[in-house]
Amino acid sequence: MKGPQISITVSDLTLRFPVYGVDAKSLKKHLARITVGGKLGRTSMGATEVTALSGVNMSLKSGDRLGLIGHNGSGKTTLLRALAGAYEPDEGTIDVHGQIAAMLDLNLGIDPSATGLDNIRLRGRIAGLSAKEIEERMTEIADFTGLGPFLAMPLKTYSAGMQARLAFAVATAVHADVILMDEWIAVGDADFQKIAHKRILELMERAGILVLASHDLELIRLYCNKVMRIESGVASPIMDVKKLDQLLAAA
Repeated sequence: MKGPQISITVSDLTLRFPVYGVDAKSLKKHLARITVGGKLGRTSMGATEVTALSGVNMSLKSGDRLGLIGHNGSGKTTLLRALAGAYEPDEGTIDVHGQIAAMLDLNLGIDPSATGLDNIRLRGRIAGLSAKEIEERMTEIADFTGLGPFLAMPLKTYSAGMQARLAFAVATAVHADVILMDEWIAVGDADFQKIAHKRILELMERAGILVLASHDLELIRLYCNKVMRIESGVASPIMDVKKLDQLLAAA
């Protein structure tokens, strides 16, 4: 899918999650104390319900690089998962045109007892690559990890940084129109971050749309041309990233 056809349109998106086994009053006090999180309600069955996103609207086209900012629990990751198709809206609609690469969980699809090479195959399939595509890109992915002979060893022998390198290498080997990324950039040591930065830029050049959730405002400024703030499940209008300070001041 090319250029102008790539788009994301979100209209009046609302997502609610029932919470079982938790006292509503204590949960409400906790949410009030940390000043983030969705609004509480009750389901028709009497269970406590959290509104994670409320009436979110956004429209993105090819060339847009949107940064999502907000406190932990504000709804950033929930929005990314909804865009990826993991959650169905309770109200409103999500319309995404283009192939999606969702880089949301470093540990998704990891098998600690399998080798690094086998985990590349597992994560590649989860990322949407065919078995043939994985084998065609295996040498390039393996070289990028810098793990050498460790790729023949079980993942449970890896450090957290080594696992992050492997997961990052596979996820960024996908050619996609829409990239959804959740705090993925600060992985590995300083040397690896340099090559990771270059790889992300290359990935973004191939993709039409990027949506990045991050607490790092400098990363938002570096990678994004637009920004949206989410707090307690409510999203601000999309603004030019040059107005980021203005958006923060208004919060």
